[in-house]
Amino acid sequence: MKQKKVPLRMCTGCGEMFDKRTLVRVVKSPQGEISLDLTGKKPGRGAYVCKNPECLAKARKKRAFERAFSMRISEEVYDAMEEEMKNA
Repeated sequence: MKQKKVPLRMCTGCGEMFDKRTLVRVVKSPQGEISLDLTGKKPGRGAYVCKNPECLAKARKKRAFERAFSMRISEEVYDAMEEEMKNA
């Protein structure tokens, strides 16, 4: 019997590869809105980050999401993502 492949994704903060299900997806919707996707099912372009708040801070400092989505992201959006991640 064949083994099912486990999808791996890279954390934009620390740069390590993890199982897709252990990461949090950050999504750019077709309307251009950036948000956390805790279910992994929202439509749009996705980038992944560890559930660790330090990795989100690293990605923010490196502007990794801005490069992934080819757009400027305001500080309020980052603050909202940090708050949502702490509450989740």
